Amino acid sequence: MKILFNLNDAPYGSEKSYNALRLANELGKNHPEVEVRIFLSTDSVGCAVAGQETPNGYYNIERMLKLALTKNVKIGICGTCADARGVKESMLIAGIKMSSIRELGDWVVECDKVLVF
Repeated sequence: MKILFNLNDAPYGSEKSYNALRLANELGKNHPEVEVRIFLSTDSVGCAVAGQETPNGYYNIERMLKLALTKNVKIGICGTCADARGVKESMLIAGIKMSSIRELGDWVVECDKVLVF
């Protein structure tokens, strides 16, 4: 089974991205037969920026994405959304790639389930 997570919220403020990544990482941990993909759109492109610092005891989206990458999760971010927010490829966490709405469309067709957060 292939599951696509399409995130839209900023990394902090709302906990939608946090909860999506919790579920994605849980699937990677307990269901290794499931292929997980993550696509970051709109304000969630900020999730992919490297060097995030959070207070002790607070979740860290960068660490959560890095954990997903260790499970071979494909992670793409919307290039148009990134451009609109000043996010450059050089700012991204290693292993996350600039993508496009076209690739998102391909992933939607290829995946069995699409979850939108």
